[in-house]
Amino acid sequence: MLSKVCSAATLGIDAVRITIEVDSGGSGQPGFTLVGLPDLAVREAYSRVRAALANSGFFLPARHITVNLSPADVRKEGSAFDLPIAIGILHAAEFLRDEHVADRVFIGELSLDGSVTAVRGALSISSAIAKDRSVRELIVPIANANEAAAVEEVRVVGAANLPCLLAHLRGDTPIARATSVVAPAPPREPVDFSDVRGQALAKRALEVAAAGGHNVMMIGPPGSGKTMLAKRLPSILPRLTVEESIMTTKIHSVAGTLPPASGLLVRRPFRAPHHTISTAGLAGGGRGPRPGEVSLAHHGVLFLDELTEFRRETLEALRQPVEDGIVTIARANRTVSFPAQFVMACALNPCPCGHFNDVRRECLCTSSQIGRYLSKISGPLLDRIDLQVEVAALTTDEVTSLEPGEPSSAIRDRVENARAVQRDRFRGARVACNSEMTTRHLRKYCELSTASRTLLTQAIDRLGLSARAHDRILKVSRTIADLASGDRIESAHLAEAVQYRALDRAYFR
Repeated sequence: MLSKVCSAATLGIDAVRITIEVDSGGSGQPGFTLVGLPDLAVREAYSRVRAALANSGFFLPARHITVNLSPADVRKEGSAFDLPIAIGILHAAEFLRDEHVADRVFIGELSLDGSVTAVRGALSISSAIAKDRSVRELIVPIANANEAAAVEEVRVVGAANLPCLLAHLRGDTPIARATSVVAPAPPREPVDFSDVRGQALAKRALEVAAAGGHNVMMIGPPGSGKTMLAKRLPSILPRLTVEESIMTTKIHSVAGTLPPASGLLVRRPFRAPHHTISTAGLAGGGRGPRPGEVSLAHHGVLFLDELTEFRRETLEALRQPVEDGIVTIARANRTVSFPAQFVMACALNPCPCGHFNDVRRECLCTSSQIGRYLSKISGPLLDRIDLQVEVAALTTDEVTSLEPGEPSSAIRDRVENARAVQRDRFRGARVACNSEMTTRHLRKYCELSTASRTLLTQAIDRLGLSARAHDRILKVSRTIADLASGDRIESAHLAEAVQYRALDRAYFR
């Protein structure tokens, strides 16, 4: 008998329908053949399915079973096809009737005891299935039910094991529809800006970065608080919208980094990869391309500590995602794009010993050593960093002070007010914040007075800035004006934005 069971597979963060065709009526010696461009994990499905069926009280017929994964030109990866293959075999062996499998989509990995275990990409598959009105039910592992049920248009059922699922399909013991438990607001942030002593300039720069979605670099000696400041940047970013939460969860689901049985993510991600990370680990890659750190930081913060310790070719891979908000990975058999819109926060010492320009300790580095140290950061990458701020060593009074700083909640209120202004400004456009403005938007929303234009021209000439740096100064000026509730960019706003590029001259020239 020929059986057809519907399943799905992820391609990037999207999903495609896969049809599992099972033929158990072939002549010849008993055996198993799997076709349809499967990878090694899919080829191993037969051993898992056979043991799961046997331990659940079912035994494969003594026939030659042929399984085809259609369409055959799409490479099938992972273990999510175990469950639909098992259902197809049971259907072909007439343990299940046509109405038991019709209009249902199955995904899940099988353990040898017949339990259904979690897979990657359940939310992406659920989102894709929602567009197909012919599907009445999506069957997923019970560990993925909360995640997949976030798409309310799809009826999601969580299967714990094969016997329970078969009882549900036959109508003997129906399984209740899964519902997604989404917290109305995330719990209190684990870190807060009130813990930070001093560093008023750095905190102001991070507020501007959060308000406009700008990239920021902090330069200072060891122990000045750069890492502490960066870890608190997510606490002042606006809360995730539902759409942002779904997209962020999709990426983490495909990457396999979601906590067990979790629903939608409610906190903005904070990713801090070690400086030994590979280019593929940062930008994404692999034979079946997976998201890298730049995509896992989507709608959140990517923190690169000790920036000069990263390999130069790894840092250069950041150019496209930082500029375009997307990373494209090309392979021989496919090209996959992952979203990568994030706030990049970088921290580095000013020299190998860390004490260049430090009034409290003497720098032991030569000028050539400092030059080689900083030359790891290319000019094109530096141009893409909107704010550069010096984080000086704390004074004794600041270290011993017991007075708390301004809390993150107060800073976030100002940031959200500025973002609300930007949403109104860019309503109907594919721009979410000031950092994403195009040249057309700059001409429309960043008009300067004659005095401000003269100030900007002088700053560019003195600092030797590029055309890209000119545009980023205007974007930062627009954000500073939004924080001040100003309709126009004033000279004071522009001067502050230029100040955040002054380290180009101090360190990198």
